[in-house]
Amino acid sequence: MKTKKIAAVLLTCIMAIGLMAGCGASNTNQSASNTENTSTGNGKTLVVYYSASGNTKDVSEKIAKITEADLFEIEPVEPYTDDDLDWTDDDSRVSREHDDESLRDVELVSTTVDNWDSYDTVYIGYPKMEYSL
Repeated sequence: MKTKKIAAVLLTCIMAIGLMAGCGASNTNQSASNTENTSTGNGKTLVVYYSASGNTKDVSEKIAKITEADLFEIEPVEPYTDDDLDWTDDDSRVSREHDDESLRDVELVSTTVDNWDSYDTVYIGYPKMEYSL
């Protein structure tokens, strides 16, 4: 049974890489689940993710369902717009953050996961951003 779960998670992660290629803006309000959840393994599992267009959110929710994990969404206080995410525009937010490391410290809605110490496994999901040189 554990082997099936591991295989399902690996397949989901491979699918996630394909889905994360096209990222746009998204303004979702998902927070950590407070329900008690114990995996059929060594303990609780958490999926922490940031999703720009919703693709990473979808994959994270699937991984959480398969692994019986809680979810925690990383949300910037100032959400990214489609224009902010346009890496082909040298003046877009992501381009400026890419070029200037001091701009990468983005304020988040929350940086604290309730009961962090209770999680034995944490999956982290984020969008794939591509830059051409």
